[in-house]
Amino acid sequence: MKKLINIRSFLIGLGMCFVISSCVDLEEEVYSAVTAENFFKTDEEFISALGQAYSSLGGLGNHSGLWSINELASDEIVISTKGGDWFDGGVLLQLHQHEFLPDNPFFQNSWNFLYGGINTCNRLIFSFQNLDNPNSEAYIAELRALRALYYYWAMDAFGNIPIVTDFTITEAPDTKNRVEAYNFILSELNEIIPLLPDAKDGTTYGRMTKWSALMIRMKLYLNAETYTGTAQWALAAKDAEEIINTGPYSLMPTYRDNFIINNSNSTENIFVYPYDKVFARGFNWVMMTLHIASQSTFNLTQQPWNGYQTVEEFYNSYVDPTKNPGVQGPVWKGLALEPSTGTVDGRLGNFLVGPQKRSNGGTLLDPGVEPTDPTGQNGDPNGEPITFMPFLNEIWPQGLRQAGARIGKYEFEIGGTDNMSNDFVVFRLSDAILSLAEAKFRLGETTQALALVNQIRDRAGNLDPFTTLTNENLLAERGREMFVEMTRRQDLIRFKKYGEAWWPFEGMKRPKKVHSAGSFLELFPIPQPQLLANPKLQQNPGYN
Repeated sequence: MKKLINIRSFLIGLGMCFVISSCVDLEEEVYSAVTAENFFKTDEEFISALGQAYSSLGGLGNHSGLWSINELASDEIVISTKGGDWFDGGVLLQLHQHEFLPDNPFFQNSWNFLYGGINTCNRLIFSFQNLDNPNSEAYIAELRALRALYYYWAMDAFGNIPIVTDFTITEAPDTKNRVEAYNFILSELNEIIPLLPDAKDGTTYGRMTKWSALMIRMKLYLNAETYTGTAQWALAAKDAEEIINTGPYSLMPTYRDNFIINNSNSTENIFVYPYDKVFARGFNWVMMTLHIASQSTFNLTQQPWNGYQTVEEFYNSYVDPTKNPGVQGPVWKGLALEPSTGTVDGRLGNFLVGPQKRSNGGTLLDPGVEPTDPTGQNGDPNGEPITFMPFLNEIWPQGLRQAGARIGKYEFEIGGTDNMSNDFVVFRLSDAILSLAEAKFRLGETTQALALVNQIRDRAGNLDPFTTLTNENLLAERGREMFVEMTRRQDLIRFKKYGEAWWPFEGMKRPKKVHSAGSFLELFPIPQPQLLANPKLQQNPGYN
């Protein structure tokens, strides 16, 4: 196993559920028999139980859950309908075009992910509270911090949500409005932050610490105007400064090293979910984004699904068009592969573009390439060479099989399975640095803000520093640095850019969906199955 040996018992707890939606019956029976009289006697037993609460996070790296609804609703990611593939009843188009419907199963999956984690935290807190053990207070604080993370995500996505802290409750809970949910999460964090460990070592890896809880609180303050109507820039800056100046973290020399297969040694990653292809499965991006034929590029044991793609305009934001070749209409000119001597963003490693090869270096062919594919028709009866193009012709109904830069942020393993072993990054120091820059910028402290942003640009590679800071270049820099880290939708809303058109395809068969800042579409609908199950829940305005 690739992880540090001193978190072995924690990973065994995580390994109880390989995928959030599927647990082994035998292990369920073992844990149903656990009582305070025969368990929770040692730290190892507490940690093993804690793994159950963390295992819910395994749903982050799957298709059709919380990560998917956030990314597909942003200007980063799209899944085009490729002939008969990926239409899926139109639910993917709904997400990207902001035509959200309460019966979209992605919302139900996300809700189940969040409240499954909350319920497990409540159950363990209830068990620990009934123990006369000097260790229980610290573990309860850790569980409350993890529960606060689940609630923060739920409040951000759905706004009006039920707040449940009592595992013994039997009646359906009421809906709390977004301000009430915000205040609850904030009060929880204020109480437990002083009780959490501040060490960064094998005993705290992949677990909630003071620093990860501060990241949640910083995020609450950063988005407070969205959540409550009152900005809290100074408080966001205070938490960010504490993380940056007193936390045990530093930027990695190379951006890419935060996302390699063995990324547990990152000095920058504050909170991660420690995926493992054997012990903690469910990180499926290798399947979700790569072309079917990419199986031969990486010698994968399974055939990828050819789904998730990068929005063309977002990909192009990484390269200065005055210094590098770009995209001209329907013809792609090798943006990342043929740069001029101008500055190139090292974070282009976030993507896979250009000709794809077999693992032995041989040509990789696509026998199903469409006649309209602009990479060329060479007349080979076995197909055309696969070339991932940043260019997207349309998202429905005939998106090209090879169109769209693919998500390459996390290193893909040669000989890998459908489950990746990279640890999934939830919070990272660079996010705190850019958040501090934004808070300073909003407070009028532009000189400090500019220096912080240029610190991130300097690490990204041979990039020219910004000479001034604007809303536009600050948002763009956050986008480049935080690509697919489930922050973009939130950032677009905060910068009042959410809902602007980002699919200007000439061949679009559906109208563009554009809405103003502050639209009801900034919240997702409460899932229809939840409304049917609990009549006390209230649907968000605009979805009735």
